Amino acid sequence: MLDHNMEAIGGREMEAETLIEELNVLWEPIRPYLARQIEELYGRRDGHILEMGPFSGLIFALARRNVGQSFSIAAFPKAVIPLYRSEVQKHGLEGRVRIIEGDSTLSNIGEGSVDLAIFRGALFFPSLFQVEFSAIYRTLSTEGIAFIGGGFGKYTPPEVISQIGKRSEQLNAAMGRVRITVESVRDQLRSNTLEEKCEIITEGGLWVVLRK
Repeated sequence: MLDHNMEAIGGREMEAETLIEELNVLWEPIRPYLARQIEELYGRRDGHILEMGPFSGLIFALARRNVGQSFSIAAFPKAVIPLYRSEVQKHGLEGRVRIIEGDSTLSNIGEGSVDLAIFRGALFFPSLFQVEFSAIYRTLSTEGIAFIGGGFGKYTPPEVISQIGKRSEQLNAAMGRVRITVESVRDQLRSNTLEEKCEIITEGGLWVVLRK
């Protein structure tokens, strides 16, 4: 029975990894447009940028736009680490983008060590991970900023969205995406005493902009 259960768990992890890989490839055309929005909010060219979670990749677009001086991806679950190592090589960013094994608590990320934190897909997949707003805030440097949430962003053209929208919705559903409200996000922020340090953006998705 134990062996059967372990095989079932392994199968679910393999399926999730396959879905994440397809979704990340599908979203590559969106990255430059979302990166533009993040660059606008960040307003800097220096600093350390950290992206986290299984839906990373915006960091590659930011590195190509010369936004940031150093770059890390805190990848989780563990199974996605090889995917990001492969992407680093594909984009020729070896030595610039560091891949580390992480989790939503960011326990291996130093306090105040991050100038820009990015967590795409953060709010919508409770079966995969829980968002730890207080953990993200802890890692931010003075005047650091975090971009947390999901959506196509305000600059992505409708014709680009239409090319991937249907398949993206199917993949999201397969991974257990849930619908949430702005008020439920506010409740989470309030419970972490972070409501006054945040702005919620609903243009182009649902995003929390957290500032220290």
